[in-house]
Amino acid sequence: MGVFSLPSLKDLDMTEIVTQRRTRQLKGHLTDLNLRNLSTRDRPYKVADGNGLYVLVSPTGLRAWRWKYRFASREKVLPLGSYPEVSLAQARTARDEARKKVLAGLDPAEERRDAKLALLAAHENSFETVARAWHKVWAVGKHARYAEDVLGRLERNVIPNIGHKPVAHIEPREIVRMMERIQGRGASDIAKRVRNTCSQIFRFAITRGLASRNPAGEFKPSDVLPQRTSENHARIEESELPGLLRKIEAYQGTPATRFAMNLLALTFVRTSELIEARWSEIDFDAAEWRIPAERMKMKRMHIVPLAPQAIQVLRTLHVVSGHSEFLFPGDRDRKKPMSNNTILKALERMGYKGKMTGHGFRGLASTALYERQFPSDHIELQLAHVRGKVRGAYDHSRQLPQRRKMMEFWADHLDTSLGAELEVASCVVPTGASRCGPVAVDMRPIQRPIARRRRCPSDGSGSTRSDDHHLTLSGEPEVEPEKSEL
Repeated sequence: MGVFSLPSLKDLDMTEIVTQRRTRQLKGHLTDLNLRNLSTRDRPYKVADGNGLYVLVSPTGLRAWRWKYRFASREKVLPLGSYPEVSLAQARTARDEARKKVLAGLDPAEERRDAKLALLAAHENSFETVARAWHKVWAVGKHARYAEDVLGRLERNVIPNIGHKPVAHIEPREIVRMMERIQGRGASDIAKRVRNTCSQIFRFAITRGLASRNPAGEFKPSDVLPQRTSENHARIEESELPGLLRKIEAYQGTPATRFAMNLLALTFVRTSELIEARWSEIDFDAAEWRIPAERMKMKRMHIVPLAPQAIQVLRTLHVVSGHSEFLFPGDRDRKKPMSNNTILKALERMGYKGKMTGHGFRGLASTALYERQFPSDHIELQLAHVRGKVRGAYDHSRQLPQRRKMMEFWADHLDTSLGAELEVASCVVPTGASRCGPVAVDMRPIQRPIARRRRCPSDGSGSTRSDDHHLTLSGEPEVEPEKSEL
């Protein structure tokens, strides 16, 4: 057996030598043991692995992976993480993937920088960021309370769900899931409004080059939400009106809420127009309520002629809230009006859930006045509807005397309806006071005393009988009101 000896360079082909060197470079020189045993020095130093990959050891002991390469005749360095978070095998894989990109004509460092910028842009162009930018533009010219409600709806229902997502990456299914969650808690109307608002935000993003599609506009609410079986603005029939007026009279909640329902019945304005009313809009001398254009749906000033019954309610209400800017200031913040759900919740507590809303007073009055053949122009003008031939020549003071007579007729009709509902023994109203309005400055629920009874002088039996007339709170006989011809 001969003695083993290494081949000399003369015995090896040069091609084989180059291949062996490249193999050693690709395999690398470092091992996990080497990496763990690397000591620190006063200055950073490099330890090569192969094919441009090396580890940079800092004086603090950090061992950072780096890959040195050339692109467009320039030497560059690509960070690949640090050891041991990125293992030796992972660092070599990352180097090989980056090397493939260079061979394909791509700069991995530039590609990484673009990805970081895209991520930063996605954060800056998140749905929440774009939504708030949209709201600032959209809110210009809108009523402050309305703008606050829309923003609050976004903050409660939308931003917690998709606010963190890039606006350009949101899919229709994400909007659908959000709407289904809202509908699941019984708020179908909110789900529809949220979808419509989101659609506006996506259109805003498209015009700014932040998105290329409107995922909220690719389907209809009816594609997602079950159809409602009840009317949006439920209301009772006119035959049920006396019972409702009686329950309003006996309402045990706050006086302000009762007065609000009184005024809705007497004026049939929109709920938002009532709860945001300011004392500066009320002209007691002229018996008019002038609602400025910015608070009206049609953006036109609206005059509401006030019947004597409405004036009485307002004067009594002034004792309660006359010191405030609003007729109906909020309970928690007196500088803001009451919640727009207050009247709806009061009606629900009186047993009218799903049967009557604040808006329902408008429908009741409209139907009743049309049935009594009041001119449609008078009715539509008083409802602040701008339709058909009225649209082109709308004037807030148009046909005001005729509308005043109509409003006085309606107030008298409410009085008559309530009077027919109340029992004779318990229906005691102050002289000259409206049955539809409050009866005293006392803010407690109205207590109607039963008519006094006295001994009958015609016999000595000691029996009693009622007085011939109803008695007022002052003890004076009540004058029977004249009945309106309906």
